[in-house]
Amino acid sequence: MRLRACAICGTVRPPQRYGRTNIGYVPINPVKKDTAAWEVIGVIDTEGDCVEWTFSAEPGAVRAARAAVRGRLHDWDLDSLTDIAALLVSELVTNALRHATGPIGVRLVRPSHLDDVLLVEVSDPLPDLPRERVAAPEDESGRGLQLVAHSSRRWGTRPGSAGKTVWFELAVP
Repeated sequence: MRLRACAICGTVRPPQRYGRTNIGYVPINPVKKDTAAWEVIGVIDTEGDCVEWTFSAEPGAVRAARAAVRGRLHDWDLDSLTDIAALLVSELVTNALRHATGPIGVRLVRPSHLDDVLLVEVSDPLPDLPRERVAAPEDESGRGLQLVAHSSRRWGTRPGSAGKTVWFELAVP
């Protein structure tokens, strides 16, 4: 695990302050899961506290990502979010390990103008956007995005220049 500045920002600043624009995408019709149409949900100025890690695509990445998220949320006095954030990051990092090769990025952002939001992003080099699906009772996988969708305030995906990012927001109590 390597702690680094938010590379997406374009500049390196001290470890606690970053700014960037984040555009998220969500299905236009969330009831019809097979729709290919997406809409932009808005532009969010994410000036505020931010930390990003990069993990190698190996089995220990899930445990390391979970520990990193727990530690940073404790440092930010957001202990009430550690269990759900660690669970959802575990699911998304596991998905990245199953479907992609290459580094996996995890990013936490506390936007300065939104005191009640924690933004969590997991990135990987695979360009294919994940799709939520309904798993059959006997399926051993396929529930991660459902868990993210039902446990977060909102979530989505966005393509990147070298892969994709899956993001979700948690309400800060």
